[in-house]
Amino acid sequence: MAKRSRVAARPGQRRPLQRTGPRPTSPAPARPTGSVTAEEEARAAELEAAILAEQDVADERLRLRDRAARPASEATPRASYSSVPLGVRAAEEYGYVRRDIRRITIVGGSLLLILAVLEILVNVAHVFTI
Repeated sequence: MAKRSRVAARPGQRRPLQRTGPRPTSPAPARPTGSVTAEEEARAAELEAAILAEQDVADERLRLRDRAARPASEATPRASYSSVPLGVRAAEEYGYVRRDIRRITIVGGSLLLILAVLEILVNVAHVFTI
């Protein structure tokens, strides 16, 4: 047996609005909306000062923690533009380039080695046949 409804529930139809009596009016506020009393302003200033003090303490702790966590070898390198030969300066300043080129060479060489092994397995030994 189908469920019955007092209101027709066909598409495109809404339930009739249930209107109540007039709404009671609220009493008018004592001060205009958006205004702030002197007490509220002083309290807000105190809270803001406390928040800023906490933030300064947290920033200082973070700065000290980062300074302590960083080893002395990772100190910020200084650029020395004295009478040191260019080759010595290049060796100091571009050590990371040498390290990156070495990594690129290792990865590229290993990929070429894998391709050579696959070439031998597929075309010479006929291991993978379709």
